Amino acid sequence: MVEIAVLDDDNDFRGYMEDVLAEDQQYAVKVYAHPEDLFLAAEQRLPDIVLLDMKMGDFLGEQVLDQLLARWPKLCVIIVTGYPSLDDMRTALKRKAFDYLAKPFSLAKLRATLGNAIETFGLGRAAQDRLRERLGHRIKLLRVERDWSLKDVAAATKLSVSQISSIERGAHLPSLESFLAICKAFDRKPSEILAAIEF
Repeated sequence: MVEIAVLDDDNDFRGYMEDVLAEDQQYAVKVYAHPEDLFLAAEQRLPDIVLLDMKMGDFLGEQVLDQLLARWPKLCVIIVTGYPSLDDMRTALKRKAFDYLAKPFSLAKLRATLGNAIETFGLGRAAQDRLRERLGHRIKLLRVERDWSLKDVAAATKLSVSQISSIERGAHLPSLESFLAICKAFDRKPSEILAAIEF
């Protein structure tokens, strides 16, 4: 399940989003009328995606966006607005919003945007799947930085070329012993590599 939070002061729009997204078994949706309610809920359980209205009475969407990303820099925020402008879109994207949807938008457009976010952020996948992919990618980058072949890594780690290749592709997680051998070969602490993949 991908958890989506909708922050919008329009009660009809909140109800519509709740109904539309709840039809798809892939999403769990929660709606909020006030930014503080969203912040409190996010401290307990961070949503995967926030659909954020830009004009909410006394609250400016830009400020809410800045607060969300200051607290949770990796959060996927998609702007939704009934008052679209090119300048607002540029500003939102500069502030690290993932995308910008002008109301009214089609269900196809919403689904495509959510699909892109899920793909880009690796949402809805098990933690071990994300770990396997990120770790494999990081190990490959370390190898490329040193201009090593798979055979070079295999020789330095005493692992087989097929094992290294499988790990790099994200097909398999290395065993603890294999991971430590890889860290040693690249002269990195295990914590360094895990921090680099934000795990």
